Amino acid sequence: MNWRKYIIPPTALIAILIIGWYFVAKISGLNSFILPSPINVIQAGWETRDLLLSAIGTTLLATGIGLVLAIIAGIGIATIIDFWPLARRALYPILVVSQTIQILAIAPILIIWFGFGLMPTIVIVVLFCFFPLAISTADGLISTDPDLIALLRAMGANRRQIWRMVRMPSALPAFFSGLRLAVTYSIVAATIGEWVGGSQGLGLYMLRSKNSLATDQVFVAMLITSLLSIGLFITVYIIERLVMPWYHSKQRKEQWDDTGIY
Repeated sequence: MNWRKYIIPPTALIAILIIGWYFVAKISGLNSFILPSPINVIQAGWETRDLLLSAIGTTLLATGIGLVLAIIAGIGIATIIDFWPLARRALYPILVVSQTIQILAIAPILIIWFGFGLMPTIVIVVLFCFFPLAISTADGLISTDPDLIALLRAMGANRRQIWRMVRMPSALPAFFSGLRLAVTYSIVAATIGEWVGGSQGLGLYMLRSKNSLATDQVFVAMLITSLLSIGLFITVYIIERLVMPWYHSKQRKEQWDDTGIY
């Protein structure tokens, strides 16, 4: 794979946007309180680096624990839905309705139940992330090739063997699609959790910066949040390629090269 084709275009676009941001901040004459330049943001990040490192560690800890719990919950719900059709009819609408509830609306309840600290943040990460994992994995399990299932049944395989040898491997692409979406949400979810009930973390760093009118520090938190989300997304993509080498076949790479659709 020619990595330059995938690295250079987004890198060049990001560089152009940063340069444009710098010139807009300088030429517009806006006060740095309104629109700090990239240099101001870098300086603010360096000046608060010790506080930032501690905040990043706390946010990543809550994100990691929340993601693990969301993966367990998502796979568990998807398995229940796949094994028992009645559970699918009962749980699927509830899962959809659960996403219509505003997380910020239930945040005070989480604080009452779990207090201030790491736990409310972890719960919010789970609430944000388990839905795409559960739905995508359930859909992947259901969309397994029926011919493969019929073949294994003809060979005498029981339901659990079929699930382990056919259904779960067939659902891996859908699972990783949901996981990529979940990790993109996870850092933002952790930040929101820290806004409402955290005692440390990037969300609290951002909230305190906003309250002290330190716009450059707010930009620092936004930038780090984006970089962490991108890093998690890339990590999941690498794991996906290692777990499913057959899915990223030469033909699929050629399809990407020819059409740009993956």
